[in-house]
Amino acid sequence: MSRLAFRAAAAAVGVGLLVVYLAAALFVADLLRAVWAARPDLPVLLALLAATALASAYLSYRLGTAQILANLEGDRVPRERAPDLHRRIDSLAARMDVERPALYVTDARAPNAFAVGGGSDGGALVIDRSLFRLLAPREVEAIFAHELAHLEGNDGLAIAMADGVGRSLVGFATVAALPALLALSGLAAASAWIRGRPGDRSGSFARLHRALAGALFAGFVLATLVARSRSRRREFAADDRAAEVTGDPVALARALRRIERATDPTWSFAPFSTNKRTDEATERWLSTHPSTDERVERLRELAESQGPTRRIPAGPSRAAGRPGRSRR
Repeated sequence: MSRLAFRAAAAAVGVGLLVVYLAAALFVADLLRAVWAARPDLPVLLALLAATALASAYLSYRLGTAQILANLEGDRVPRERAPDLHRRIDSLAARMDVERPALYVTDARAPNAFAVGGGSDGGALVIDRSLFRLLAPREVEAIFAHELAHLEGNDGLAIAMADGVGRSLVGFATVAALPALLALSGLAAASAWIRGRPGDRSGSFARLHRALAGALFAGFVLATLVARSRSRRREFAADDRAAEVTGDPVALARALRRIERATDPTWSFAPFSTNKRTDEATERWLSTHPSTDERVERLRELAESQGPTRRIPAGPSRAAGRPGRSRR
C-alpha cells in the first residue's frame, strides 16, 4: 500500500472513530440531560443522592460482613465448648457499652484477632487459635478489649460508610464527566489516525483526556486516604479504650509487639510469613493500621503516666514500618 493510500485509509478510520465516539458522547449527554430535566427540586435531589450513597455503603458493609463470616476457616464456638473464654469476654463486655458478640475461633496459624459487625446485633469476635499459644492471659485479654472497643464504637460501619460515601461521590462525578471523557477519547484517537500515527497519544486532546481521568482518579485516591486515615485514628482510640478497661496498657503493648514479631518475615521463628514492613510513606498512608512502634510508644506514655510499669519489649533493630497485615 502506498503512503498516500495508507494516509487516506488512516484518515477514514480516524473519522469513523470520531463519529462513533461523538455519537456515544451525545447519547450519554442526552440521557443525562433527560435525567436532569426530570429531577426533583434541588433539596430533594441532594437528599436522594445522599440516601443512595448511604444505602449503597451500608449494603456493601452488610454483605461484606456476611461474606467474611461465611469464608472463615473456623467455627462459631458455643459457650459449652469454651466456658472460660466466654466468661472472659462476658466480663469485658460488661465493663463496656457493647452487646455480647458471637465468638469464632479459626485455625489460620497466624496470630490474629478482629471484630466484624456491631450495633444491635452484637457483631462477632474472631480469634485465631495461635494467639493463645503466643500471648499470656493478660495480653489475650488486652487484645479482646481492643477488638470489643471497635464493636463498642461501631468502627467497622463508620469506616465503611465513610469509604462508601466517598466512592459514591467520585462515581457521581465520573458519570457526569462521561460525555467529556468519551468525546476527548474519540478526538484523541481520531487525531492520531488522521496524522498517520495511530499509536500516538501525545496530542492536546489526549492530554486533556488524561488530565480529566487523572482528576477523577485523584478523587478516588483522596476518598480512600480519608477512609484509611479514619481507620488509623480508630485503632489508636481502640488502644486507649482497651488500656482504660483493662487498666494495663503494658499488656496491650506487649501483645502488639509479640504479634508483630510473629508476623515479621525477618523473625527466625516465622520464616514463611508473607507480611512485610515498609518505610514507604505511600504504603503508610494507605495502611488501615498505624505502625506497631507508634501504637506501642503511645501505650508506653500512657503507662508511664499511670506510674511504674513493667518493661515493654523493644521493637526490631531496624527502622519500624507498618505492622503485618493482621487485623488487630
